[in-house]
Parts: sequence; structure tokens; C-alpha cells
Amino acid sequence: MWKVQETLVLEEEEEEEDASNSCGTGEDEDDGDPKICRACGDRATGYHFNAMTCEGCKGFFRRAVKRNLRLSCPFQNSCVINKSNRRHCQACRLKKCLDIGMRKELIMSDAAVEQRRALIKRKHKLTKLPPTPPGASLTPEQQHFLTQLVGAHTKTFDFNFTFSKNFRPIRRSSDPTQEPQATSSEAFLMLPHISDLVTYMIKGIISFAKMLPYFKSLDIEDQIALLKGSVAEVSVIRFNTVFNSDTNTWECGPFTYDTEDMFLAGFRQLFLEPLVRIHRMMRKLNLQSEEYAMMAALSIFASDRPGVCDWEKIQKLQEHIALTLKDFIDSQRPPSPQNRLLYPKIMECLTELRTVNDIHSKQLLEIWDIQPDATPLMREVFGSPE
Repeated sequence: MWKVQETLVLEEEEEEEDASNSCGTGEDEDDGDPKICRACGDRATGYHFNAMTCEGCKGFFRRAVKRNLRLSCPFQNSCVINKSNRRHCQACRLKKCLDIGMRKELIMSDAAVEQRRALIKRKHKLTKLPPTPPGASLTPEQQHFLTQLVGAHTKTFDFNFTFSKNFRPIRRSSDPTQEPQATSSEAFLMLPHISDLVTYMIKGIISFAKMLPYFKSLDIEDQIALLKGSVAEVSVIRFNTVFNSDTNTWECGPFTYDTEDMFLAGFRQLFLEPLVRIHRMMRKLNLQSEEYAMMAALSIFASDRPGVCDWEKIQKLQEHIALTLKDFIDSQRPPSPQNRLLYPKIMECLTELRTVNDIHSKQLLEIWDIQPDATPLMREVFGSPE
């Protein structure tokens, strides 16, 4: 009786969700042909829990996992799942979701969902800034602010990675066909080198933040909270400038890294897949240096970081940066459908970076539990317990 009730509730909730969702919030990898849900074949709205799915399968998977349902197939566990019959067998539908790569661990808690909704609401508010009048240009104050911002970005980010000669040497697996065990030293061959690379990036981001207008006017506690919360996101933004979408590699001066190198530092597909996806998503925007710099500043001045006290002041600073970014795009880029969508797409990227940040934090702590080869600065910034 209980199983029947759960199935009916799942179906009722899915009907409500189908009626209220005419578009998705996931991120398509391309903007061309319509995407197909890999679970049921319906129109997909983006990547949800690590797989391209429709809103219906996204909601079904989330509810089934959060309720820890014990579903059973009345037939032979071989039901064909498609758009028309996907509600006929919940067990086979859940199995199909898992088979296409949907991950239970990506389902957020209710508190995390509320936090993400609040973040999206704030980002949505920033996308509703008033339109820039035709032919308008940046105000002198905005131009001065942008000059300072780009100057700080340029001075604190060595695009050639000349300091990399001082990193611990690269060590890659001698036998790439053998997947190392998670607890073996072979699983972390690249961790010392990657730790030095990330530490180098962190130092640059701290220097960047200190040079930002208004940052030093904040209390030291808020400065620390903003940096700790944003370092991973700003690192992705900076690494995006050297990301090659054709090869899915990062070309950092004398070294070129790929996801296999990250794997050999202990990271797994749960983090690497969304990481590559956000990099490809950002590279498609063809951002200019000014836009990269403002995107980094928007990430730093996020008032909802844990430990922030003067959130109202920080929120006003972020809104000022957002308005400058929008005015820059409207005044400096030629009118086109792509450029009209650039500002909201940047806001969308910043939201997606939060998800990548959360997964990164969890995986990093898991790595350190097994192999504590991290620099003191990394431990301080990412909050690893001693």
C-alpha cells in the first residue's frame, strides 16, 4: 500500500512540475540543435545531476532519491523508458536515470536548495538592471573603476606562468591503462605539482582582491570571508583565459594540463565533468579582459558568503560592478543577438560556478583525508581541518 501511495505521489508531483516548467534551468553545452533527454527522449532543458535530461526526469530522480524509495519492477527489470510511458515503471525509470550517469550525490539538501534559489534570485535581480540608452558610454567614474580593475587583473595574473619553473615536478602515471586505487600513492602523482599551481593562483587572487577599489574599506573579517568563499570560482575564471575548447586542456605557459592530470591529483569525474562544462560554456562567450576582470570581482563581492557581516555594503558594491559590466557590454560591443544575451549568460555562469565550487570543496577534503599533501595557504583558504 505504501509503495502505491509513493508512486501516486511521484506521478502527481511530476504532473504539477510538467505544468509549471516550460523551460529548464540546466546548462546546455551547445546553443544549436534541441537537446534530447537521455532518460526518456523528451526535450531536455540542460544538464541535471550530471546528465542531459528533461525537467520531468530531473524532478523524478530528485524525489526518488531524497525519499530513498525502494522501487521494484513488476516485470523483468527491462522496461523501455520513453516520453509516453516513463510513468509506467518507476523502478526502471530510476535505473535508466542512474545508467545515463545521474548522480545521487549531486542532489542538494533542502537548505542548500533554498540557498541556491536565493542566489539565483539575486542574480536575476542583477539581470534586470535598466537598459543602457543607445549611444551611451561609461561614466567617468565607471571608466576609472574599470581601469583600476583591469590594471589589478593584469598585474596579479601571469598569463605566461613564468613562475611555474619553481613548482614541484610533474609526475604522470607510467601506465595510463591502469586506474590507480583511490588510497594508493599512484592516485596522487600530480597532487604536489597541482597544489603548487593552485597555491600560485591563490596568491595572485589575494593580491588582486587587495587592489580592488572598496575591498580594503571592508572589515578584515569580511575580507577573509569573501576571499575564502570565492577563491575557487575566481581560479576557474582565470584558468578559463588559457582553456582550449578544442582539446579541453589548459595551456599554462610551458605546461599543458588535461583532466587526466586532475584525476592524478585525486579529483574525480563528479568534479571534472562540470568543471570542463563551465569552461566550455564561458569560452563560447568570447569574453574580453575587462569582462573577465569584472566577472572575478562580481564573484569576490558576493554578500552571501559564509561569515560575511556587512552584507548590505557588499551587495551594493556587487550591484555597482554588475551595472558597470552591463554598461560596458552595451556600449563597447556592437549590437547583435549574441551580445544582447551576453550579460545574462555571464550571470548564469556565475551561478553555475557556485555548484562547481561546492563540489570542489567536498572533493578536496576527501583528497586531503587520504593524502594530506597541500600547502598551508591551501589549507587556510579552503578550510581543511588539521
